[in-house]
Amino acid sequence: MMRVYFWLCLMLLSVSARAELTIEITQGIASSIPISVVPMKWSGAKALPVNLGDIVRSDLERSGHFSVLKPDDMLSHPSQEEDVYFRDWRLLKQEYVVIGEVKLTSADKYQFRYQLFDVFNEREILTQTLTGKVSQFRDIAHRVSDAIYEQLTGIRGAFSTKIAYVTTNSLRTRFNLAIADSDGAREKVVMSSKYSIFSPAWSPDGKRLAYVLLEDTGSKVYVQDLSTGKKQLVSANKGINSAPAFSPDGNKLALVLSKDGNPEIYVVDLATRHWLRVTNHYAIDTEPNWMPDGKHIIFTSGRAGKPQIYRVNIESGYIERLTFEGNYNARARLAQDGRFLVMVHQSAKGEPFHIASMDLTRGLLQILTSDTFLDESPSVSPNGVMVMYAAKYNKRSILAAVSVDGDVKFLVPSKSGDVREPAWGPYLN
Repeated sequence: MMRVYFWLCLMLLSVSARAELTIEITQGIASSIPISVVPMKWSGAKALPVNLGDIVRSDLERSGHFSVLKPDDMLSHPSQEEDVYFRDWRLLKQEYVVIGEVKLTSADKYQFRYQLFDVFNEREILTQTLTGKVSQFRDIAHRVSDAIYEQLTGIRGAFSTKIAYVTTNSLRTRFNLAIADSDGAREKVVMSSKYSIFSPAWSPDGKRLAYVLLEDTGSKVYVQDLSTGKKQLVSANKGINSAPAFSPDGNKLALVLSKDGNPEIYVVDLATRHWLRVTNHYAIDTEPNWMPDGKHIIFTSGRAGKPQIYRVNIESGYIERLTFEGNYNARARLAQDGRFLVMVHQSAKGEPFHIASMDLTRGLLQILTSDTFLDESPSVSPNGVMVMYAAKYNKRSILAAVSVDGDVKFLVPSKSGDVREPAWGPYLN
């Protein structure tokens, strides 16, 4: 599919069906950290509608960096520091334990306090008190997971971020652009159309989505405000209008246009509507993505005979080829630190298409996926740790995720139908 996408320059990708997403962990790191998240104490008359402990356990487990003990395997369920018997947790070979308590503080407000303990040193290393309504419980749980993850790995967590993706019904008569939590929960359809939707892209502040709508009159690029639902037409030129990507400051959009006869990379200032043509070559130039400095754009081009990744300086126009290994490299995305380049890669003609990462400082390329096939549309988490992508698995179109080092893998299938075109959202603060 990605091959047709390139050579026909962004014609419709087969997109997917309305569905809740689920997580199926398939691989974690061998040196995962043993941790216990004790069920949170709650003394209310009725059960809480959302189990915060379950969400935290699920977040940490799917990161692949933690081996999470099941509550049924715990020797006790303490909620106060004085009830934590470190000897018991050492007996269970746990390195860290999380305890907490939920209290009702007003008619609709809850207080959630948790503590993280180092079992072997028998000391508290993190504590936090959060408040919110029932509707905010999942947000609170993800924030807890982020804090624990950062405390124990030194890397900022991304559990509180959102993902966007495209779904369709089995007859492909209705297409939905949806957003959800990074674990697939709380799906919300932000736009529904009889026309095909593809290439969703987040603004840096997480308040807007750019996407392509393939209408009867041709492809058009829109930017939609997620709070109001209002959409703004950005490009409806004759020919191809596709592959939008926000600049790091959110003020500009890079996209592909063929209005002058050949697919080229352009940049438009969203406020002034001033257009800048970035590339000028007889080959197909497509799939732009900004580098963190806002001065360079990486893109896919067939100017060497086969699709490879290039980098262009917007001001000087200087173009540099980045990938040389393999028969095919396309749809490149950069981690936030600008070091790792993630792409769709084919080692040799006739070989499967998989997701690969390349360390730009060392020039080393690593193939990350092997269990899925027809892998496409990679999107990197804002902390640069995970890559979500679309793939075929058991004859279904699903989302999947893999860490940039290939050690952690999980599948994100829908409960019904297909799902495609993932875009991992930014940090919201």
